[in-house]
Amino acid sequence: MTSSKQRSSKKMSEATADQAPDMPVAEDVSADEAPVAEALPAEEPVPDPHELGLELPEEKDEAIAMLLREVVKARNDATTYLDDLKRVAADFDNYRKRSLREQAANLERAAESVIRELLPILDTFDASLGFEPKTDSEQQFYTGMINTREQLLKALEAHGLEVIPTVGEPFDPELHEPVGAPEGDGELIVTEELRRGYRLNGKVLRAALVALEAKE
Repeated sequence: MTSSKQRSSKKMSEATADQAPDMPVAEDVSADEAPVAEALPAEEPVPDPHELGLELPEEKDEAIAMLLREVVKARNDATTYLDDLKRVAADFDNYRKRSLREQAANLERAAESVIRELLPILDTFDASLGFEPKTDSEQQFYTGMINTREQLLKALEAHGLEVIPTVGEPFDPELHEPVGAPEGDGELIVTEELRRGYRLNGKVLRAALVALEAKE
């Protein structure tokens, strides 16, 4: 009987041990594994006054006063250098703008010179188109000349050339060059265009040669 009870008690003990939850086991933490606080950044070393070319007096107040004077002088020098730098930057910016203006003016003068040399060609076209074609071949030639003249004129207009209006416009001495002196005291009106005038970028390149009539 006693042996049977002992075996039963042993089985119950083993069953209880199997059903018991696993308990965490505390591990020893060594001193080497303990978290270490981050080291504070080291302060910058104070420079030796002798390395800066300063001979500080032994008296503390005099040394502080001398250092303050040096700080004020350094700030004034920095302000002067900054002003000089700003002045140099402004001078360079003015130089850049002036160079761009001169470059644009040179290009404009070059374009004006070339277009002036092309005006006689436009005059030749205008004179050639003054006849009335009578045959088919003359009509084809006439049409070709008109197209060529228009292409040339459009190319020049893309560079700022424009035709000065004439017939029916009031006389403008800056735009029109009159031929003869009309009779009468009324307002002068352009009645005929003898040669076309042109402006280039708003500037009169050549005044139009016109005939006038005094409007009563």
